[in-house]
Amino acid sequence: MAEKTLTIAFYQREQERVDWQYRFPTAELEAFLQQMTEELSGFGVTLVSRKEETVITVKGYGDVLNSVRLRFPSAGLGNLCLGHVIGSSPNADLLEDLRRGINRVVFAPETVEPDGSDKVVCHNCGCGC
Repeated sequence: MAEKTLTIAFYQREQERVDWQYRFPTAELEAFLQQMTEELSGFGVTLVSRKEETVITVKGYGDVLNSVRLRFPSAGLGNLCLGHVIGSSPNADLLEDLRRGINRVVFAPETVEPDGSDKVVCHNCGCGC
């Protein structure tokens, strides 16, 4: 089985609002990514995560989703924000949303709306949707 690499890039987040704060699940994220790495390895997928210098201004949960990018070149997916991949988030739970996004990109990339689709809700994150 050919090796495929899924990169999850985490942009820096700058909280703008004082009346709304999101607690990024930093402590839980490491264990989650380790679990996903183990799950995906059986399918020939290597999971790589990295922190990047790009800064996203967070005004709401949609911006939190914009700060997480999924890259899976073997499926033709370059640098999509998590919000583009999953659409709306029913529970505003980043780990749950990441699992949905990862599974969609790896196992059903054809279900990710292409750039320019009228079904994509643009969050003005710069991903091209």
